[in-house]
Amino acid sequence: MLLTPPLPRNESGIETAIGVLKQRFGERLSTGAAIRQQHGHTTTWIENQPPDAVIFADSTEDVAEIVRVAAAHKVPLIPFGTGTSLEGHVNAPAGGLSVDVTHMDKVLAVHAEDLDVVIQPGITRMALNEHLRDTGLFFPIDPGADASLGGMAATRASGTNAVRYGTMRDNVLSLEAVLPSGEVIRTGRRARKSSAGYDLTRLMIGSEGTLGIITELTLKLHGIPEAMSSARCAFPSIEAACNAVIMTIQMGIPVARIELLDAYCVEAINAYSKLDLPANPLLLLEFHGSTGSVAEQAQAFGEIAEDSGGFGFEWTDRPEDRTRLWQARHDAYWALCASRPGMDAIATDVCVPISNLAEAVTRSKAKSDELGLLSPIVGHVGDGNFHNTIFLDNSNADDRARCDTFISWLSDLALELDGTITGEHGVGQGKMSSLVKEVGAGAEVMAAIKQAIDPDNIMNPGKIVDI
Repeated sequence: MLLTPPLPRNESGIETAIGVLKQRFGERLSTGAAIRQQHGHTTTWIENQPPDAVIFADSTEDVAEIVRVAAAHKVPLIPFGTGTSLEGHVNAPAGGLSVDVTHMDKVLAVHAEDLDVVIQPGITRMALNEHLRDTGLFFPIDPGADASLGGMAATRASGTNAVRYGTMRDNVLSLEAVLPSGEVIRTGRRARKSSAGYDLTRLMIGSEGTLGIITELTLKLHGIPEAMSSARCAFPSIEAACNAVIMTIQMGIPVARIELLDAYCVEAINAYSKLDLPANPLLLLEFHGSTGSVAEQAQAFGEIAEDSGGFGFEWTDRPEDRTRLWQARHDAYWALCASRPGMDAIATDVCVPISNLAEAVTRSKAKSDELGLLSPIVGHVGDGNFHNTIFLDNSNADDRARCDTFISWLSDLALELDGTITGEHGVGQGKMSSLVKEVGAGAEVMAAIKQAIDPDNIMNPGKIVDI
């Protein structure tokens, strides 16, 4: 499905810029159809809109040179990390150049004594944690996919650990970026706090490549916990599971992860990952701390779960059991897709205050049933964030219309409950109209910032705001 029409193309500018950059970058610039399709959007229902060329940058200097050439000829630029985003972020609705930073994958400096690390944007979260393994430190933001950290910053990613460790917004100390003019800026230093002017770091985080291309990040690190345990508990209903989550958070139990799976998701995961989880609404949890504290946290949650009708509560501190359980959770999307072969799937998300979680999830389920849609639910429910994966035949106009209705309704529901249209997927192409509903006149402020920084609209045009 195509949610936004193609934007006007600058044919002569694109052709000229590709010619100039081909002379400079040689084989690192490709116009092959397959690689262009790969760098258009392929992980969601939104129609693929490939760029005219893909260029691989090896350094900040490369990115700055690419941007200067593109700016001179008013050619769109679309930053590309691993392409795992879900709202059309890497599509090229006006054509142009995809700037692939996967070669920029170095750890530049580890400051273990200060609990921070300086990295290039193309390194993935798993590669970073493998590099850090012997330091006793780790980077906790875990969106499931092995995404690039530059892309995670650009989309303000979060994931399963957000309830304890926060999101990318909370874990980026500063960054380096190339602006649409080709100028390189640094938004801050390694200090843990600063009152020096506008918070340019936070302006760039979540900007989805519409204000510049991130070329370096300084991230907070955390000590690997002395002990970790994981738990699972089944519930008679989605509402009962959500109520247990609400009580857990309100009681101040410092869970590291608390994930919700509805019964359909559990059955799909059991089939895909060869597990035997109870085929009921299920909560998966992880506790971090000392050996004694993780046991106390698990026991306290077990009591809350029992009060909410939970059953089959089990917990383990065996690393191999924890790894298998959380890998299965991360594979939930693929498990769901495998459960309906030949069907298309739309993954969408909203986030609400924790006290409104049970109402949001139950009303979401009821609405999808009313529309005749199969829409399994998973969620990082410790911070009120949940995901619907909607199945459809994308070639069927009625299916598409019902899905559009549901996604729009779900965004409206989140706003009605004082939440947000997206907790972590971002706006991209897919939720531009809903963003206006959420922020009102704030959308005009965003457009004014975009216009001021990128007057020729070359940075990832057709995303977040329309100028």
